[in-house]
Amino acid sequence: MEIRPSALMAKVRQTVPLVHHITNYVTVNDCANICICAGGSPVMTDAAPDVPDMVSIASATVLNMGTLNPRTVESMFLAAKAARVKGVPIILDPVGAGATAYRTDTARELMSFGPSVIKGNAGEIGILSGMGGEVKGVDSKGSMDQAESTRSLAERMGCIVASTGETDYVSDGRVVMRLSNGSALLEKVSGTGCMVSSVIGCYVGACGASVESVASAITVMNVSSEIAAGNCRGPGTFKPALLDAMDSLDAETLDSMAKWDDA
Repeated sequence: MEIRPSALMAKVRQTVPLVHHITNYVTVNDCANICICAGGSPVMTDAAPDVPDMVSIASATVLNMGTLNPRTVESMFLAAKAARVKGVPIILDPVGAGATAYRTDTARELMSFGPSVIKGNAGEIGILSGMGGEVKGVDSKGSMDQAESTRSLAERMGCIVASTGETDYVSDGRVVMRLSNGSALLEKVSGTGCMVSSVIGCYVGACGASVESVASAITVMNVSSEIAAGNCRGPGTFKPALLDAMDSLDAETLDSMAKWDDA
């Protein structure tokens, strides 16, 4: 990939995209804060009367299935409908798809609205691709071939797919990028996966949906996590250090630390 992630980071910070979220109540504050530190402007509304109007003025909408209930599922459908009419990019985070029938069915229904990006862990993407994977609760146990399941789902859906894990993969169905940054502390605190989706919302909202924009968003998160890991004492101080690192990340540091290549 010839593009530098810092070029996209600069566009996000200049644009300050409005990113609408319907996300889970465990991580909603974390998602709002990381969105701000990434350069976006978050709005966290899931009330049915409010959602269509809010989506219509947003740069992107992030639909996160972390804590599903009938009310928020209906609001996600309303958001997806409004986004499709207005041409607003949808970032779908199918949390727990494969763990229960309700989650899997909801993910597939939301996929029918044509999301611009599907971002999940390796198990979720493996399940949705049809190649298989294991999901326990909302955690992934992996899939048969993470790179191929990412590519396969992207090809079938005609969108960008990101599969996260020890190594992350991003594909448009043709190109598959392998992303190798990240800290083990990302798995020690709740919310970091949801936060990645919010950062993707910022980058897609400002730069459009592409392998480059999604890969840049994930790399910004992962590089920030590496910096934060060197400035904290453990999981309890990692999250505020992550916000600090994201907010203060500069172009030279990002480009020099980024590790990505063709899979």
